[in-house]
Amino acid sequence: MVKVDLSGAQEFFDAAGPDWAAAAEAHRLLDGRTGAGHEFTGWLELPQRIASGELKRIVAAANNIRKQGTALLVVGTGGSYLGARAAIELLRGGNHNQLPGEHQVYFMGNSLSPDAINELIAILGDQDFCVNVISKSGGTLEPALGFRVAKALLEAKYGRAGAKKRIYATTDANKGKLHDYALGEGWEMFVVPDDVGGRFSVLSAVGLLPMAAAGIDVEAVVSAAEREFQALNLRSPENPAWQYAAARQNLYRQGRGIEILAGYEPSFRFMAEWWKQLYGESEGKNGIGIYPASVEFNADLHSMGQYIQDGPRTLMETVVSFERSNSGYKIPFEMGDPEGLNYLAGHDFAEAQRAAMNAVKAAHISGGVPNIGVSVPARDEEGFAALVCFFEMACAISAYMTGVNPFDQPGVEAYKKNMFKQLAEL
Repeated sequence: MVKVDLSGAQEFFDAAGPDWAAAAEAHRLLDGRTGAGHEFTGWLELPQRIASGELKRIVAAANNIRKQGTALLVVGTGGSYLGARAAIELLRGGNHNQLPGEHQVYFMGNSLSPDAINELIAILGDQDFCVNVISKSGGTLEPALGFRVAKALLEAKYGRAGAKKRIYATTDANKGKLHDYALGEGWEMFVVPDDVGGRFSVLSAVGLLPMAAAGIDVEAVVSAAEREFQALNLRSPENPAWQYAAARQNLYRQGRGIEILAGYEPSFRFMAEWWKQLYGESEGKNGIGIYPASVEFNADLHSMGQYIQDGPRTLMETVVSFERSNSGYKIPFEMGDPEGLNYLAGHDFAEAQRAAMNAVKAAHISGGVPNIGVSVPARDEEGFAALVCFFEMACAISAYMTGVNPFDQPGVEAYKKNMFKQLAEL
């Protein structure tokens, strides 16, 4: 289970401290399905539903994808791709596509850049590949155009009949442009649940099919998620979701309007991107909301570190860590000791990483930045599932504490209207 450490934020709380009563009321609204947007809270039962529903078919399809070639091209944007990419990079590493023996997974449909499209086509080269197109409606511009490209590549390589066997569509169960298209073409189909918004959909086929194709044990993910949601239903200030939600809202009331999510594993980068969408779309409404930003330590200590340490005191910092590494590497001894670091020889890099984390935490707190610690035991399927469930639950509670609907995103539609107007003039 996720652990939350508030010791680095304690001195920054106001005299009243975190508002546990507000957290309890927000949790009651969420669990009782009486809060705004309650019709989109199906993600709370997704692990149980998927385990008794599509999971076996997802695993079977992923095994088939792996037999059909060496790569999967996932077409989607926002919640239709960030969760899957976050999981794959966290559990397989940011360079997973370059590792021998790994089934490659690439992403298209989140950009309109012709350079990015041509680069991806070049990377795919002559590989045998499949396509997983993900869209609730099928009408979102970026993935719709991306899928045109992907489908054309498949048909040029395998013919129209052969391409049909390599397209997997994840979409609405009953309606929509992509649903009707997939049904008419006979592609294998998976469901984006009606009661789950895109940013909460990673534990559905949206995230699980690409994850399984990458070799992730999605059955272990689903099982761990079911246990984590049960644990997070605790009605007490001991609940880590309450602790995180109430702490960040206490700091926000005091003018801490920017939250920086930091991780010390490079593979955590897209988990942070997923987190930014989850919290940005859920809380940024009605002229209020904590701005979600992210940094990658140690690298950003040599760039953003200056701003965090000495810039405006409008920040709070949440640091995600893993209690143990998946592997080890000893710091080597160097003859002559040119950098004066032989005193570290024989120690593991994980020890140096832990020392850096402790040093940065102390420095930032002394510089006036509250620090919230979030940790799980390891960077594995259980750790990933725990983080997803924790951040989703805490997000809904935190948003309800501010009085906003966590599950709509009315502002996203503004740019779409303007964009289609511009496109009509081309």
